[in-house]
Amino acid sequence: MTNDEKPASFIGRFMVLRGAARELWLTFALKFLGVAAYALTVSMIRPWLNTDMGFTDLETGTVFFVWSLCITIFTLLVGSLTDAIGLRRTFFLGMWICVGARLVMAFSTNGWLAIAFGLAPLAIGEALSSPVFVAATHKYSNTRQRSIAFSLVYVAMNVGFLVAGFFSDHVRALLGEAGQVRFLGLGISTYRLIFLGGVVCQLAMWPLLLFVRKGVAAGESGVTIVPEINKYAGRKLLDSFRLTVRDAVKDTVQLFGGLLHQAGFYRLLAFLLFIAFIKLIQVQMNVVFPTFGIRELGEGAPVGRLWAINSIVVILIVPFIGALTQRFPAYRMVILGGLLSSLSVFVMALPTPWFEGMADGWLGSWIGHGYLGLKGSIHPYYVMIAIYVVVLSVGEALYSPRVYEYSAAIAPKGQEASYSALSYMPMLLAKLLGGMALVAIQAKYCPASGERDSGTMWLILGFITLVAPIGLICLKRFIRVKEEGREE
Repeated sequence: MTNDEKPASFIGRFMVLRGAARELWLTFALKFLGVAAYALTVSMIRPWLNTDMGFTDLETGTVFFVWSLCITIFTLLVGSLTDAIGLRRTFFLGMWICVGARLVMAFSTNGWLAIAFGLAPLAIGEALSSPVFVAATHKYSNTRQRSIAFSLVYVAMNVGFLVAGFFSDHVRALLGEAGQVRFLGLGISTYRLIFLGGVVCQLAMWPLLLFVRKGVAAGESGVTIVPEINKYAGRKLLDSFRLTVRDAVKDTVQLFGGLLHQAGFYRLLAFLLFIAFIKLIQVQMNVVFPTFGIRELGEGAPVGRLWAINSIVVILIVPFIGALTQRFPAYRMVILGGLLSSLSVFVMALPTPWFEGMADGWLGSWIGHGYLGLKGSIHPYYVMIAIYVVVLSVGEALYSPRVYEYSAAIAPKGQEASYSALSYMPMLLAKLLGGMALVAIQAKYCPASGERDSGTMWLILGFITLVAPIGLICLKRFIRVKEEGREE
């Protein structure tokens, strides 16, 4: 490596984005708005179905589980559609589907109608958005910019979750869980108002999308624009739309079928299978952790704010990690981050008496009294959870953005979205294979009543997640595919 190839300074590592295509900056803003809209919806679906629609806990749980699985499954399928019709069209298509679906959820008073014409199409709209952001980040950045670009898009995602969390908490505190406001002559409940906040976020994407140019791509020689050719110029609007849809479906089937004949496709599948073991941690934090916190720490335990440490840490450190590690291959960073994430779980398996000194000292006071606003003595689990989440977040910052980068970096030209869509497969596998297993483990070791052994529950989870980094290391020669613009 010559001196000319090295960044002049730490700030210089960020300066690789100087002169980047405007579409890359628009992607960051669109990612923030899209994630904020998603977060405002996903956190309120079960309370909305319970309170507004009168569904039982079992019904709401079933609807939510099926809906979340559908999003992941659709995401795996729409990558080839994106490659067929283009990023810009997919952006618009996903946005308008989401707007319509959220409006149905906000104004419908019939539960099954809201599910059929609100939640169901929303799953399709969200699925259309997910691989587009990954493919757009890859397409609108060159090799030197790519690592920091994927880091910043990951930051935008976490900022979206944070803003959505603060907004929904503010609305709920202002109106109450069962409150109402008058809007267009209608009584809008607390949760419906939050859904309308998601509609505002989605509509804010529209003027930004107008600035995304057609046929833009970033390369080592700079930004290029390849004009799109209208194959059906002169045809009537409906006829042109019908023919375009027909061609898109045909191209999608051909692209998806072509994946099955590529050796890199199967290597990527093996890589993502191991990543699913790490994603079990995230599934666990959504499925098991809140119940664990309430049972071990008591009613009203601030489990939400404890998990919010994750977003705060990720937002603060991901840009710096992206800048410092931009020359390292994504595969290597995934191993390092995955190993750190897996080891973090073992903190929760340690005996709680080991942390009593910290809980009684300045660290416990800072976490419990300062950040969480607790009164009285601080349970050691608060310190343990904080340490665990911080270490986990550092590992996540190292590996998670690079999983998306790796999927796009090894993709054949023109199939970035197809490969990027596959990067969401680990979460699907984690939900399918681990969701119910985690609930069963919790029922055994951290029941609602009776003797608990939560340390063993965390120990089991820790050993399961270690499968990922160990597998990626041991099978590296068989799994790894050369990354675009990377050398060993």
